Amino acid sequence: MNDWNELRLVLAVHRASNLTAAAARLNIDHSTAFRRLKALETRLGLRLFERLSGGVYQATEAGRRMAASAERMEDEALALDRDLTGRDHRLSGRLHVTSSETLAFSRLTRHLAVFRQAHPGVVVDLSIDNRVLDLSRREADVALRPVRPRQGDLWGRRLAQIAWGLYASPGYLAAGERPSVGASALAHHALIGWEHEATGIQAAQWLAQAVPEDAFVYRTNSLVNQLVAARAGIGLALLPCYLGDSDEGVVRAVPEPVSDLEGELWIVAHADLKNTARVRAFFEVVGDGLSRERPLFEGRGGVASRAPNA
Repeated sequence: MNDWNELRLVLAVHRASNLTAAAARLNIDHSTAFRRLKALETRLGLRLFERLSGGVYQATEAGRRMAASAERMEDEALALDRDLTGRDHRLSGRLHVTSSETLAFSRLTRHLAVFRQAHPGVVVDLSIDNRVLDLSRREADVALRPVRPRQGDLWGRRLAQIAWGLYASPGYLAAGERPSVGASALAHHALIGWEHEATGIQAAQWLAQAVPEDAFVYRTNSLVNQLVAARAGIGLALLPCYLGDSDEGVVRAVPEPVSDLEGELWIVAHADLKNTARVRAFFEVVGDGLSRERPLFEGRGGVASRAPNA
């Protein structure tokens, strides 16, 4: 096979098990992907995928072997790309950063402004994504993550612990009984929570265990929208302290952070990129800037003056 694009198509379909999703990943339309795949199978005289109900594409033995070869070629190309990028000592070019919506909304953007002033030759592409993107496949150059990296080929450092607390508008708290942490106390309050489909979110799991189902009056999959709902007086929201304490529209409903909940904030890059000038500059400017806000992340900043009266 002489066309790398054919191998990329087979790999994308194999990974997505769906032609439409694979086409979107390759930035081509569905009809183009269909035509290319059909032409490839005709030329090879082999069926690479079985077409199942629901638009599912299941790789045949030939399709799996071709996808495995394509993946090895992709790994080699990505390794070469990281190696060459890792030797780039210019403070210019593009830097792809990924962050959660909450961090970008509350703290990150002001540090990006400082970074841009210090290094105007670097263009930052920020992906707001709560998924853990694959840095080995260059889905991002730098990631700000709420979890410790587990892969051995990643390089980074922890910037802070992340504390969580219960927040509400001053008007909501003035109108009723003060809450405390615990199922019996929270059951009498209006709660703001995650959608039922939310999985793998520690704070959502804590709320589901601590609060009865009928106490929830509003659900959303966005922490920023949970903050907005609490600010509007809908009810209590469980928020990271760096988000709640920095917003003047809400106060802590319970003075102390929730002791059972504690996360981490990490800045991470692939080890092959750690000597890239723009990556190191980002770590120094943005990483150090966020690290200086550790009291806020850990629930120790800006609380006393804004906590509700006992």
